[in-house]
Order: sequence, then C-alpha cells, then structure tokens
Amino acid sequence: MEKYSVIVIGAGASGLMAAGRAAEKGAKVLLLEKMKRPGRKLMITGKGRCNITNDLPVDEFITKVFPNGRFLRNVFSQYYNEQFLALMNKLGVKTVLERGGRYFPESQLANDVVEALQNWVRKLGVEIRNDYNVDSLWIEEGKLKGVQIQQKKIKAKYVIVATGGLSYPVTGSTGDGYKLAESVGHTIVSTRPALVPLETDSLLPSKLAKLALKNVNAIVWQNGKKLAEEFGEMGFAPSALTGPIIITLSRIVVDAINEGKEIEITIDLKPALDDKKLDNRFLRDLEANPKKKFKSIFSTWLPSQMVPVLLDYLGLDGDKECNQITAKERKEIRKAFKSLPFKITGYQSWDKAVITAGGVKTSEINPKTLESKKMPGLYFAGEVIDVDAVTGGFNLQIAWSTGWVAGNAVEVNKE
Repeated sequence: MEKYSVIVIGAGASGLMAAGRAAEKGAKVLLLEKMKRPGRKLMITGKGRCNITNDLPVDEFITKVFPNGRFLRNVFSQYYNEQFLALMNKLGVKTVLERGGRYFPESQLANDVVEALQNWVRKLGVEIRNDYNVDSLWIEEGKLKGVQIQQKKIKAKYVIVATGGLSYPVTGSTGDGYKLAESVGHTIVSTRPALVPLETDSLLPSKLAKLALKNVNAIVWQNGKKLAEEFGEMGFAPSALTGPIIITLSRIVVDAINEGKEIEITIDLKPALDDKKLDNRFLRDLEANPKKKFKSIFSTWLPSQMVPVLLDYLGLDGDKECNQITAKERKEIRKAFKSLPFKITGYQSWDKAVITAGGVKTSEINPKTLESKKMPGLYFAGEVIDVDAVTGGFNLQIAWSTGWVAGNAVEVNKE
C-alpha cells in the first residue's frame, strides 16, 4: 500500500502552496489533481495576467473579506504578501506594483506563476499526479487514514483539502471539497456565485456591449436605501453589467437577490461634478454653440458608443440645434448622467463567477492551523473555506496564506 506523510487534494493556488510548504518541512507529499494539469484556474486569473496579491496592511485587508475577515488574522500573521512576493523573487518571477496596490508578474503572464510554483514543488520532492479524482476520505474507526480513489486506498497521516469552490467549473472547481468535508460532519455554508456580472432588464447593456467606462460611480439601492457604492471601471455585456466595480458590488447584490430583495444600480457618469456644476457645463457648451447640432456637443460629453444610445434613451433629436434644447430636456440629460438606472434581475452563472461565496464553516476550523475541529489530521485551504474577498489580488493572497499555513501545520515524523 502506498503511504505518504501528507496528501494534498487539488493543485491550484492553495494546494501548490500547501504541498510546497509541507515538503519544505521534510514531509513526503502526494499532490492529487483531478484535471490534466495543475493550476488551471490560476492560469485565467486577472484575465491571464494573474493579480497575485495586494499591498494593503492586514487590518485593511481583512475589511475586504466576507463574511468574517478576522478569521484570517492569525493566518496572515504567519504568512502574508511580503513572504509570497519573496517566494516569487526566489523562484525568478519578477513582480510589478500597479494602481490599487495590485501586484502582477512583470511578464503579465499567469503561466509564469504556475510554472514557477510547479517547478518549486517538484524540486522539493512533491509527487504530482494529474487526472486523479479523490472519491472519498479513508476513515476507519473514526480516524483519518488517507484517501480512497475508486477501489484504491492511499495512506497518509494528514490530508489537506484544497479543491477550490464552484466558480469556473471548467477548471475543475466542482464542489468536491464540500462533499469531503460533509462526509466527516462539517457544515457547508450555502454556496453562491461571488464577483459575478449582474443581469438587468434594461436594453442599454446590449446596445453598449464591450464598452468600458472609467472613473464612474456605481451605487446599489434597495427600496431607496443606499447599500453600497464603488468608484472606478465598469463595462457592459448583453443584458448585464460587468467590470471591476460591478463585480465588487455583486458580492452584496447576490445575497440581497437571494433574500428576495429588489435591487437597482445607478451609474454616475460624471462623479467629479455635482448637479449644479454639471448643469453649468451643459449651459456653457450649449450657449457657446447655439447653431450646432446637439449631437455634436453631446458627443463631447460621452464616449462615442454611448452617444446614439443615450440620445435614444432620452428621446432627444440629435439634429436639433443647441439653442432649441429646453430646460426640461437639460434636466433629463443631467439626471441620466448622474443617475443612470438599471433594475437588477439576477446574476450570471458559475462559469462567469470569479470566486465562490460560502463553503466550510470557519467556526469548525482551527484558525491557527486550519485543521478540522471535526476530524484530526484533516486541513482546509483556499476557496473551499467560507471566506472570500473583493477583486484586487485579495482572493489569491487568501489562497497562498491558507495553503502555506495548512502545509506548515503538519508534524513531520522523521522515522
């Protein structure tokens, strides 16, 4: 019978870290991956650029984590962004800091990060087996003995579950870890897509598909009450809002929709100008060009793709002369610029979600070691745990840190 010190299930970001750290400690490690190659989801993060971490200090970082960032405080005290950046440097992956405190590989290629981590664990003696799907944990007389794959049992003192969540199922994230956790009595907090495009019944997104807006403000409303807002970039897809600020806001919108609440998002296209300043600008431009067609002035206020769409939305004739625009029409234009409304009707599916909300309940996991409180010797790392964060490198840092801590927690028997 095959025997290892540690079996890590899942060769994504957290699994590679867990396997590497356990091997550094001298453990005999088997890393099992259900897909044909490790790091499939890691390859597509940051649109293939791999936003590996963020430079926020821990106190600020944990405010970006749901539902309880404090659970990670002890984890981050053991392994945080500085340590991971040092590892990247050691492995020959140069990194660059971009706006928003986001770190990327200098090459802008996620593949470089994946290859570096694979080479690292292999040099440490980790055995990687691809196309291996773990059927169940091997439990005898209430004790963890290893894992079972079909009719084959593989023995190990420790098992680290790093199987990911449910987002991007094509990469292998199909909820396997939740079943393994449930089999030993763990509670799984309801899973749902997080960081996902939001669907709307408005016709505007389809007409504006692929348009990217910068420096806009998006506000989430529920029955006239502001729930949240984000400033930055967003975009449109057929029947949906997308882009960084929408994806970030989706974390609370998805939960609100699942609770049956009616949600609206308004977009402020000119957040740097209040109503009065914006109206003054409109007046100035219209009065300076009284005989020009209105659409020629309107096009100086908006991206070109939005001009015919907004004119149609407002019911305005772009061929009217500027001196024919009434105060009422100007008010409607201002309202659209400062509060363009979109009724949110739902959210897109798992194959569009960046991350999974929900997972193994944190109160059932030791926050210092990430060991199961239900089954000694069983550990959890990464997205399978009920912690998730906004975009900006936060979720990958959670994966690096939880993976390292789980791998570090194993006690290596030198026999």
